[in-house]
Amino acid sequence: MTSEKFLQEAEQIQDRVLTERRRIHQNPETGFDLSNTLSFVKSELTDMGLQPVDCGRAGVVALVGGKKPGKVFLLRADMDALPIREEADVAFASQNGNMHACGHDMHTAMLLGAARLLKAHEDEIQGTVKLMFQPAEEIFEGSHDMIGAGLLENPKVDAALMIHVMAGMPFPAGAVIVSAPGVSAPAADYFEIKVQGKGCHGSMPNTGIDPLTAAAHILIALQEIHARELAMDERTVLTIGTMHAGNAANVIPDTVTMGGSIRTFDEQTRSYLKKRMTEIAQGVAGAFRAEASVAFGSGCPTLVNDKELSLCCERYVKELLGAGKAFSVTELNAMGGGGKASKGAGSEDFAYVSQEVPSIMLALASGQPEKGYRYPQHHPMVKFDESVLPGGSAVYAYTALRWLEEHRG
Repeated sequence: MTSEKFLQEAEQIQDRVLTERRRIHQNPETGFDLSNTLSFVKSELTDMGLQPVDCGRAGVVALVGGKKPGKVFLLRADMDALPIREEADVAFASQNGNMHACGHDMHTAMLLGAARLLKAHEDEIQGTVKLMFQPAEEIFEGSHDMIGAGLLENPKVDAALMIHVMAGMPFPAGAVIVSAPGVSAPAADYFEIKVQGKGCHGSMPNTGIDPLTAAAHILIALQEIHARELAMDERTVLTIGTMHAGNAANVIPDTVTMGGSIRTFDEQTRSYLKKRMTEIAQGVAGAFRAEASVAFGSGCPTLVNDKELSLCCERYVKELLGAGKAFSVTELNAMGGGGKASKGAGSEDFAYVSQEVPSIMLALASGQPEKGYRYPQHHPMVKFDESVLPGGSAVYAYTALRWLEEHRG
């Protein structure tokens, strides 16, 4: 079957994929609380003749193929939304206070479309395609949970691929960027710093210990790690996003709680940063007679793209879409005069899969700023170009088919 014919088949199911996307978009759910989304996805898979199986707290897995011996290729889509009230000007906007502001509704709909394409060509599959519909990507817990529940076994996964739509990109809608080998998304960690002081009346600060003063100095001191303790090429971001203390203007509170996140591209840097954050917070707090504790919560490792898989997928996507709509990161940087593969700053919990099996991340351009798609992911007014849906489904399915075909020996 030619790539042109495959694209034509994807276009023929465009209306179905569009309807599925809008259905999911209008009913966004967050974290592991995806009962409606999960029910809908399982129903659609069952209607195709597939047998969805629960995996972990709120994930679903389905298999296509298996009629011929071969390897197993995993395709992943995330299903969760964000706790953001939608402000986008679309007729199918969410009304429940949540929003698919990161495009996971697009991913889920595209993978459902890919499932239809694969089912139609099931007799041609040289092995098995495993479909992964995962929860809780936004809190970096869904992929890890599914792996713990046996995602990568029975049958054992040999390689894996994910697609992420990207709004506001300066590329034609539907263009695909294949990640270069190596790390393309940083590790992420959320943290909380608690500063314990001694509350007192605001008019008598000498009778207490002010945790706000200590917290303010901790916030500033933490930025010195990046400025003075890390080398130029050790890219990191440390952000304090919340600070909560007190309820009255004339009272010095007992405690201050700060929340934030870090991003790192190297595991050694990640460990060093966490160690120094704890030492600095405790040391600075002590200098102001207070006490501090640092707790690290959910996070994910770096996303590592496999070299051989990156080269294969670049070739497959160019076969399918043509060289004008498929690029490697290295090509894009060379066009801009750089020549060095760039790295995104957003973390991705598909990283857990990439730490276990050869994996690849693809970016799908889904709206140019000059065409009205100005807002970035996670913004309450972000919109995605729905014309990319059939192409996304085709890329999912075609890359799996081609990889299995070339690796059946």
